[in-house]
Amino acid sequence: MLRLQWLSSSLLPSFNPELLPESLSNGRLCSLNSFRPLLTLKPSPKCQYSWNTQQQQQQSPFEPGSQTDSFSSQTRARVAAAALPPRFFVGHSIYKGKAALTVEPRPPEFTPLDSGAFKISREGFVLLQFAPAAGVRQYDWSRKQVFSLSVTELGSLVALGPRESCEFFHDPYKGKSDEGKVRKILKVEPLPDGSGHFFNLSVQNKLINVDESIYIPITKAEYTVLVEAFKFVLPHLMGWHTIANTITRPEDSIRVNNANPRYGGDFEWNR
Repeated sequence: MLRLQWLSSSLLPSFNPELLPESLSNGRLCSLNSFRPLLTLKPSPKCQYSWNTQQQQQQSPFEPGSQTDSFSSQTRARVAAAALPPRFFVGHSIYKGKAALTVEPRPPEFTPLDSGAFKISREGFVLLQFAPAAGVRQYDWSRKQVFSLSVTELGSLVALGPRESCEFFHDPYKGKSDEGKVRKILKVEPLPDGSGHFFNLSVQNKLINVDESIYIPITKAEYTVLVEAFKFVLPHLMGWHTIANTITRPEDSIRVNNANPRYGGDFEWNR
């Protein structure tokens, strides 16, 4: 009887999407995998598959030298794909005459601890992609510019008043040898008539001789949609949604507190 043991083998190293070449980041939707946190795991030396043998030992059809050895890799790939959780692709786009804006949330990353628990290693973010217009209802995504919003920057946009403005500066190479060669400035300013906001992204890239500014007007209704989406996704970007799985049963919380008296809020109040 075949018994499948699926081990997380996806290696998802931390990366800065603002450093990706445009040819490698032309996807306009992102995979959230049900917005499950990304796990930064090392390759496991264990085999991904195990088989239960009968009392009478017999050769596995996937062992080298068997008649089906030539199909083993394809069969394993199909079995592995069937074991993966469902994947979802989400994003929100706004199209205007001068440019288009796509907003995509990216989940946080976690690393395993020796205790078997997981610790957040990188918070999630929201990726903004600006593409200039190339014609009527046509946009040149090969010239797009990207800007990643952190949870704090999202908080600034959520708290922004109808007559207020804010500005964010990014240097993707900060702390590296190419620091200062790429400058990105995102300005969010109110429209003169108070009907919404301007999103203006300016990018100066001395590495590839790019100096471009893309702006798009966002109506009050469109901005409200963005703000509500940001509010909803913020706890997920921080990884706080994962705690819900550990406090669903009161007896589990009691057991953890008894095992570790320094755990939880009781320790804070008893000091």
